[in-house]
Amino acid sequence: MARHTDKSASRFREAPDPRFWRLNRSIDFDRHLAPYDVAQSRAHARALNRIGVIADDELPKLDEGLAAIAGELEAGEFVFEPGDEDIHMAVERRLGALIGELAGKLHTGRSRNDQVATDICMAVMDASARAQARIAAAMAELLRLAEAHRDWTMPGYTHLQRAQPVYLGHHLLSWFWMLSRDFDRFAAARRAAAVMPLGAGALAGVNWEIDRRAVAADLGFDSVTVNSLDSTSNRDMVLDYLSAASICLTHLSRVGSELVIWSSTEFSFARLSEPFTSGSSIMPQKQNPDSAELLRAKAPRVIGDFTTLLGVLHALPLTWTRSRSSTRSRRSRHPSR
Repeated sequence: MARHTDKSASRFREAPDPRFWRLNRSIDFDRHLAPYDVAQSRAHARALNRIGVIADDELPKLDEGLAAIAGELEAGEFVFEPGDEDIHMAVERRLGALIGELAGKLHTGRSRNDQVATDICMAVMDASARAQARIAAAMAELLRLAEAHRDWTMPGYTHLQRAQPVYLGHHLLSWFWMLSRDFDRFAAARRAAAVMPLGAGALAGVNWEIDRRAVAADLGFDSVTVNSLDSTSNRDMVLDYLSAASICLTHLSRVGSELVIWSSTEFSFARLSEPFTSGSSIMPQKQNPDSAELLRAKAPRVIGDFTTLLGVLHALPLTWTRSRSSTRSRRSRHPSR
């Protein structure tokens, strides 16, 4: 088994037990942060160059090495090794293999604590933006359908009993307005994540005059955090994202439920497209609304992620703890810093 690769390993005389190592390493879970970790490292290298820590002739070597790693990751050619404890150390190890000892300079002025917090913020910003784009596309399609069916009459329901007549276009727009609120919630999650924690260090800042605002602008952040203790411990942006996702999936599950009802023989209001349905091996007349049913089934899983993270974070003291490291992913396990 590989020797523990943490920079604090020099104080240990024995290698970790293999079972403990498997429990603690998070690379199998946080490898999805790799593109953000590389982008952050490239911006950090430029910041270190601006204050003279990295020389002008060293910066291109670092950037080319990190660009090569980004290419390997995108192509699926990056090889993770057994000694890679987390994504930060995997990238640093590979950079060292590509450019030598110069790679060690990159850790100047940052800690894995503020590094992973920044990676997570970047991931939440991207995920929120993707969710907004997909919601916007769904809303545009609902507008198109509502316009096409603005005068199609149908029964409106209370208690799933016929109540008053409405137009199909009106009903479709009710789905539109549910999604519009989801769009706003993901926008709020993106804003919460757009405050860069890099520069907080392990918990009390760093002894280097790095221009944090320049790095933030370089990485697409709106601003920088103010309190270093809060910076390394904050995971509210993940809660904000999961809350928005939970509510959105709840809305989609309601839409799915209505589509299941509408496509039933008893209602016969709609027929789902064949590529999104399934049949039966012994009942050939059936067309099952699996896609709509799965919309209902997915919502509790996301809600479960949200409540799990609340459980992980509740009552945690500042700043870094083992429990906090589990916010990297649903099942992440990582040693304390």
